[in-house]
Amino acid sequence: MEQPPISDYAFLSDCRSGALVGRDGSIDWWCPDRFDGTAVLGRLLDPAAGYWRLAPLGPSRVQRAYRPDTLVLRTVHHTPTGSVAVTDALAAEVGARGHELGMNSPAVLLRVVEGLTGRVRMGLDLAPRPEHGLLTPYLHEQADGSVLASAGPVVLVLGGTGPALRADRDRVRQEFAVAAGQTVGFTLAYAPTYGDQPVRLDPVAALDDTIRAWEAFRESHHYDGRYAPQVRHSAVVLTGLTYARSGAVAAALTTSLPERVGGDRNYDYRFSWLRDFSMTMRALWVAACPEEASRLFAWAARSIGRVGEAPVPVLFGLEGERDLSEHDCPHLRGYADSRPVRVGNDAWRQRQLDVPGEVISAVWRLHDQLGDALDEELREMVVGLAEQVAATWRLPDRGMWETRETERHYLSSKVLCWVALDRAVALAPRLGERADPRRWAAIRDEIRATVLREGWNERVGAYTGAFGSAELDASALFLPVVGFLDAGDDRMRATIAMVEHELGAGDGLVRRWSTDPAGFLLCSFWLVECLELAGERDRARRLFERVLGHANDVGLLPEQIDPCTGAHLGNTPQALSHIGLINSAWRLTDPTTA
Repeated sequence: MEQPPISDYAFLSDCRSGALVGRDGSIDWWCPDRFDGTAVLGRLLDPAAGYWRLAPLGPSRVQRAYRPDTLVLRTVHHTPTGSVAVTDALAAEVGARGHELGMNSPAVLLRVVEGLTGRVRMGLDLAPRPEHGLLTPYLHEQADGSVLASAGPVVLVLGGTGPALRADRDRVRQEFAVAAGQTVGFTLAYAPTYGDQPVRLDPVAALDDTIRAWEAFRESHHYDGRYAPQVRHSAVVLTGLTYARSGAVAAALTTSLPERVGGDRNYDYRFSWLRDFSMTMRALWVAACPEEASRLFAWAARSIGRVGEAPVPVLFGLEGERDLSEHDCPHLRGYADSRPVRVGNDAWRQRQLDVPGEVISAVWRLHDQLGDALDEELREMVVGLAEQVAATWRLPDRGMWETRETERHYLSSKVLCWVALDRAVALAPRLGERADPRRWAAIRDEIRATVLREGWNERVGAYTGAFGSAELDASALFLPVVGFLDAGDDRMRATIAMVEHELGAGDGLVRRWSTDPAGFLLCSFWLVECLELAGERDRARRLFERVLGHANDVGLLPEQIDPCTGAHLGNTPQALSHIGLINSAWRLTDPTTA
């Protein structure tokens, strides 16, 4: 079976978990319990790992779009005999409004078919495969016309408003006709085997309530800057990637979608990264609302706990879990035969010197909302992180791109150490007696001098990725973004130009390094910010608009883009790409923004 392009998929969310539905009407990814749980529909990573297809039996021309300000997808199929609309969503809790969205989501997929013109023969094909495809469930027809599927820790119930559903040995297959004006709805509800029963919902009523829940949530969010439609949609995507119970934002919905088809750089991104923390907070502040940013911050503070000598992990589970030990799934073929499929992410074990800078920068960004008097635990965390940076900044680490090779003295890591102490000095009046701003400032200035001296490569004519290295790295674009250097500085201008020329891959794409096989979208958005900060507003705007063109038909961005084919690569939808869009759009609106 040839798998659909990654760009074929649209994203559904209930702010507890998410699903991917293809243009062909097949839901090929759903981990119902939470984003980083196990899949019951996993055909994304193996043809035999489960799916739910609902579509016309014959060929159709497809048009699809989200309902405005929601992740409720409406797909219209035009066939030779008529047209139907299929509306897909993950159900909100009945009556949930505002920030209640996702707090008690019932884990129910909703699919409603509406006849528009003529008469269309439809096919339903459900093959659930729990535990990432390891289990084939028993199927039992129920007296109410539903089908119950059970295996291991999972119970699923498929229900509908049409004729009674019939089960084959290992799947449910059903054909039915829909005429203009008719509506048929289906639900697929999850529950743990040894917990509550799956929630039974009326699909049409639940769909209407879910639409209203999303609309009510977005009503409190306002963005008045440039590119408002794209920014608002990216904010909706970030909300959809937010695990509402804790406020953590998952880096992506998926695991192990490859950076290069057939390659082995396939990682699990269904966790929340502290490295992305300040960028995420800025995006939420710009395009969402302060409450979302505050909840994310509270999650991070609880996850970090008391700061000691051990490095703070770069990522945590969505409820603050620290041990995210990685393992391969050899039974899964991987997307387009890209192995291995990984669950968990061993980057949590790495030393990442940039983490304190991201966290302290986020505190600094929220300082007006947090008030003059930070609570004792928050003061202790900031002081502890600042002291950790003061003691460890000279050490090598694995760098922003989380290399699994030798530790080095990465430029971006040292710059984030500078950021940590620079923001700690600014916060010092609120940090109590343990704050040591004079010493922190001295170390901050020493870090800056070291970066300016050791990070610049005279032969290359640019700041490079690591001290003593001749390799360009797009992470150098981060320097003006965080205020380490003015974008108009002669050396910084030279670096920006060199990165654009040497790492640019055409069509607005920027590679992370010279041998990177694809353009990394966040780097393109950093370049937009650098050009704007350097006063090249027209070039920045044109670049931004070219990068927008890499979104799929429903406005989703992956991690990377193949520069030769334009294909989406890497895990999707990628939070950092949408964060980069929001932050660079705001930079184009207000170049003075921090």
